[in-house]
Amino acid sequence: MIDRARTLVIGLGNPLMRDDGIGLAALERLRTEWQIPDDIELVDGGTWGMYLLPLLEHAAEVILLDAIRTGAAPGTVVELRREELPLGLSHKLSPHQIDLREILAILALRDAMPEDLVAVGIEPALVEMGTELSESVLASLPVMMDRVAAQLEARGHRCRRADAREAAPCTN
Repeated sequence: MIDRARTLVIGLGNPLMRDDGIGLAALERLRTEWQIPDDIELVDGGTWGMYLLPLLEHAAEVILLDAIRTGAAPGTVVELRREELPLGLSHKLSPHQIDLREILAILALRDAMPEDLVAVGIEPALVEMGTELSESVLASLPVMMDRVAAQLEARGHRCRRADAREAAPCTN
């Protein structure tokens, strides 16, 4: 029997590819600007690929933070529920090319997909070499953070902005 007692928030992406690093930027904001309960594990998933498989297999609730391409305008905040997340296995030249679609497909094949899984992200504007987020993605980051906080609140986790002047819960 798999112990699925953990709640994970996993930041994904490559911070060397501009907007592809939005998941890690959001994770860092959670760490530094929010009071997150101890029962939530914040994970820098970066470009871990297959190394994420055991973490996801043993989690009860998972919120993925990432750049999400849907064809919407750059800077659009996107939420995808478990059934909306793309799954797929494709031909790879190297095991280092494994991405989230393959990991989710393997979890589904192993009947180990977390029941409560959601991705929150932003439509990227620029995915190219560089370390700075584009203006449209950076401007949408506060909205993304509010959506992540709302997802945590909906799951019964109380979180607050770390700023002592902010007395209200993290949801608006």
